Amino acid sequence: MFAHRLIVCVAAGVTLAATMLSAQEVWKARWIGKQECRSEANSWLAFKKEVNVSEVPDEMVARIAADSKYWLWINDSLAVFEGGLKRGPSPGDTYYDEIDIAPFLRKGENFLSVLVWHFGRNGFSHADSGVAGLLFEAKAPGFEILSDKTWDATVYKAYGTAGEPEANYRLPESNLSFDARKDITNWCGPSAPRLGRAMELPVIVGEPPFGKLVKRPIPMWKCTGLMDYPEVRRSGDTLVCSLPYNAQITPYLKVKAPAGCTIKMQTDHYKVALAKTQCLWGEYITRDGVQEYESLGWLNGDKMMYIVPSDVEVIDVKYRETGYDTEITGTFECDDPFLNEYWRKAVRTLYVCMRDTYMDCPDRERAQWWGDEVNELGMAFYSLSPSSWKLAEKGIYELMNWQRVDGVLSSPVPAMNYSAELPSQMLAALGWYGFYTQYFYSDNNAFVPVVYDRMKKYLHQVWKLDEDGLPIYRTGDWDWPDADSPVDKYALMPCLYYLALKSELEFARMLGRAEDVAMIESVMARLKDSYNRLYWTGNGYRSPSYKDRTDDRPQAMAVLSGIASEEKYQVISEILKTTDMASTYMEKYMVEALFVTGQSSAALDRMKRRMATIMDDRSSTLYEHWNWTNSSNHAWSGANIILLCQKVCGVAPLTPGFKTFSVRPQMGWLKRASTSFETKYGTIRVSLARKSSKSKTAELTIDVPEGTEAQVVLPNSKTSVLASGQHTLNVKADF
Repeated sequence: MFAHRLIVCVAAGVTLAATMLSAQEVWKARWIGKQECRSEANSWLAFKKEVNVSEVPDEMVARIAADSKYWLWINDSLAVFEGGLKRGPSPGDTYYDEIDIAPFLRKGENFLSVLVWHFGRNGFSHADSGVAGLLFEAKAPGFEILSDKTWDATVYKAYGTAGEPEANYRLPESNLSFDARKDITNWCGPSAPRLGRAMELPVIVGEPPFGKLVKRPIPMWKCTGLMDYPEVRRSGDTLVCSLPYNAQITPYLKVKAPAGCTIKMQTDHYKVALAKTQCLWGEYITRDGVQEYESLGWLNGDKMMYIVPSDVEVIDVKYRETGYDTEITGTFECDDPFLNEYWRKAVRTLYVCMRDTYMDCPDRERAQWWGDEVNELGMAFYSLSPSSWKLAEKGIYELMNWQRVDGVLSSPVPAMNYSAELPSQMLAALGWYGFYTQYFYSDNNAFVPVVYDRMKKYLHQVWKLDEDGLPIYRTGDWDWPDADSPVDKYALMPCLYYLALKSELEFARMLGRAEDVAMIESVMARLKDSYNRLYWTGNGYRSPSYKDRTDDRPQAMAVLSGIASEEKYQVISEILKTTDMASTYMEKYMVEALFVTGQSSAALDRMKRRMATIMDDRSSTLYEHWNWTNSSNHAWSGANIILLCQKVCGVAPLTPGFKTFSVRPQMGWLKRASTSFETKYGTIRVSLARKSSKSKTAELTIDVPEGTEAQVVLPNSKTSVLASGQHTLNVKADF
């Protein structure tokens, strides 16, 4: 099953609309399904339609929606590999794809075949409609293809759910089993048996259970076609197949076997250590003879394992890599091998944590937690091509569309079996490093007028202030100020709230909300004054009720928010040099604060000391926590790569999209460093080299993109303004 002569994977992106709740277009097509399959978990349906084409049009755009995923063949070609997005642009609504199918059509008889995978259960990343369905509509002048009762359809009974252990409750996907003895031979081809008639579901397009239809705001998946594993070795009954890195893959096999043998497929990331959480795996049950199979539910890992019975002859194994359609275009390189390796692992971790949403991890949950996403979206600007920026935009709309009636924001979204307010993560999302960074670095403010009032409701109705103007601590549904404890949460939370207000203030100015500007400025001024008066002890920030050792997190966030004045920097920097309490999630901000306080060498020391505990040869990606006790691929741990570009190489935007940008290197003890990354206006390249490790200056070579301007700090602390082109000069390189 699933062996085809020509594999074509669509990779066309679409632009995110200003609102994901825009007016609905009229659809002539009908939602279709099968009478005997309405709501079962892990259901698979095959749909087929024969169409006659008198003249092949230059373009024929198909709009396709499904609950939950689909694969589309046209004649002998796979036109779409895993179409559809997990449901939930807003509660109860569904995404649809737009695909130009004209290149796959031919004059005369054509066969459209669609395989639909209905998850049939809620998860941390999906809102189940309760109905397996397909909606297909393609139009060209004088010609249209519409899903209706004239299509053929059947439940694909070869697909089932693998036995124990089941996938954990966080995942809407199920462990896939495919029994080749029940396969529908050549069902995509012209000689296949009739499948039976489809059923037009009693559903009005745009209404429940599938809800409003929202055009897919991110590209279709990038995929490679089937490839050979770099290395295959046998260990007992297991084929251990190495991958080039931790990747999202679908495994393929070709075997000769008697009927009824079971081949199991799982990766080395199948089980999460500390939580003993079962992730996804698959199995294939053979028919008699030579056969091929590709398991369509993607897995991730550094190694793929096939557990093969002794009476099965393996002819070939391959894999297909799929993932978000972006490229790793950013670079960083320096004279420290550890930092170079950290960069590589961080970027690899970022990419494997991207698909329908930014994910906390690609195996245990696949959930869009916004603490993770804030770090991830920042990383993308320095490491990935601009197509990546659309994923955070999608996440912003989803977060705000799922806002509760009372104004509370919850995460993860979209989700239906778990959703909680984590106040610290919600503040981070709305804040300076979340929504504001997404706007300022991309130079795209389309989402701002859509989400602004919802931001305001959360920050000023959900959150309350005490008599001193400090935010009253919210436990939310999950009292989670950071991943590691103890934490001085009462000192930390006002800093996060202040950063959220900074973001809101800039958006209010952008929208001309003068009254809001005045209100926010007043709240911020009072908060800053009270925080310094009540929490500064002379030896650091500390809330009165906190009894443990001084926490590094409030110190750093007070610096980064602007609450702490410069005369406090020396005390704060000494705390940050000696205190390691922050989690892998918040560690980036500790290092950043050291850079801001002028301690670049100490910042690099801390970065290397702490990141060393989440890197080893067992994985090409970074751990979730400070040791191998949980997820081994958590992108929030890679956020320091932002600082390698932004602080070490010194490149930061001064106006949206890096239209103007600063270059102020803080190289610490490094002798050499370079970076390059794409912006809206072109690629910035910076290369720095000291003559010696003690030199206070470095030779800078910089490529300034056309139409942009760089402001470079010179050895005399004056600024040189550079127009587009390549420049070489000496610059100040702070320690």
